[in-house]
Amino acid sequence: MKHKGYIEINQSLHKVAELFANPDNLKEYQDGFIKKELISGEKGKVGAVSKMFYKHGKHDMELTETITKNELPYSFEASYHHKHMDNTMKCNFIAIDDKKTKYEFEYEYTRINWVMPKLMAILFPSMYRKPAEKWLRQFKEFAERQ
Repeated sequence: MKHKGYIEINQSLHKVAELFANPDNLKEYQDGFIKKELISGEKGKVGAVSKMFYKHGKHDMELTETITKNELPYSFEASYHHKHMDNTMKCNFIAIDDKKTKYEFEYEYTRINWVMPKLMAILFPSMYRKPAEKWLRQFKEFAERQ
């Protein structure tokens, strides 16, 4: 299952990339984000592996992020592993002008191995698309306040 799109942010390319690259900002636009811990590699570099912790209601969630490409301020790619699913994220940042940036994104779920999430992905794909779009809108709002 793949989802892609874009959003325009009223902020310079370099500012958008700077805000995106700083893991301390994740709490500003990703609901339930608690922390990100580097496990191996060099922070922000290709091959770096980090654990990401979230809280959703009474449930804790842990993801493992592996950076597969980092050419910021222009592009960033990573893969994410959870015990029930894997997905990839590709982001491109394009300067529209000095004060506006186009943020293109593509998310692809490459493995869903639990019956209920797999069934939900088939019957209600928007359940996976809507949170990603919400976080994108929240990132735009956060970036434009900076």
